[in-house]
Amino acid sequence: MREIWGIGTPRSFRPIWVCEELGLDYQHHAIGPRTGETQQPEFTALNRKQKIPFYRDERVSLSESVAICRYLTHNFSDGQVSVPDSPEAFAKEDEWCAYIYGEIDETGLYVMRRHGDLGSIYGESPEVSAAAASYVSRHFEVVADRLADDNTLMTSGFGLADVLLMSCLDWAIAYGVALPPALQGYYDCHNTRPAYQRAMKINYPD
Repeated sequence: MREIWGIGTPRSFRPIWVCEELGLDYQHHAIGPRTGETQQPEFTALNRKQKIPFYRDERVSLSESVAICRYLTHNFSDGQVSVPDSPEAFAKEDEWCAYIYGEIDETGLYVMRRHGDLGSIYGESPEVSAAAASYVSRHFEVVADRLADDNTLMTSGFGLADVLLMSCLDWAIAYGVALPPALQGYYDCHNTRPAYQRAMKINYPD
């Protein structure tokens, strides 16, 4: 039995979407961040980091969204999502994933979250949030150049990198960051996927 803990964030959305996309059975534990639920002894015993998302099956326990989604897509896809078929393709997918997570998620959008939504914890700063939004916009232009003539980051089709990017686009739209036309078209293409729609309802029930 697969189990996923986490709800209400772009990072918890990712493994839920992947399971829905792959048609995998899983048990979902709808615990949110900073609600006290991740600090409970039962969850801390599973994940010392006290963070969501968290994933467990009979073979492995994982606590980072990229690692969870890579494990699922690379081991359980039956053609629903594209999986690299060579060392070069794997490296290219890894390049996109590292870029999206490192530059757009952590360095951009999460900085906006820290100094906006979580300002009471980390210090509210409109100036920092604005600078982070500008940083995200610059990197969106890079991604938009890649998607000018395609609707997936990998030439082989929809895959892990697209899951990460779409979750960041949802996040950016919620924060009022404008998408370049090519990126908006890409977003409109993939947000109609049935699995995406199901995962949205599960992860963002409100």
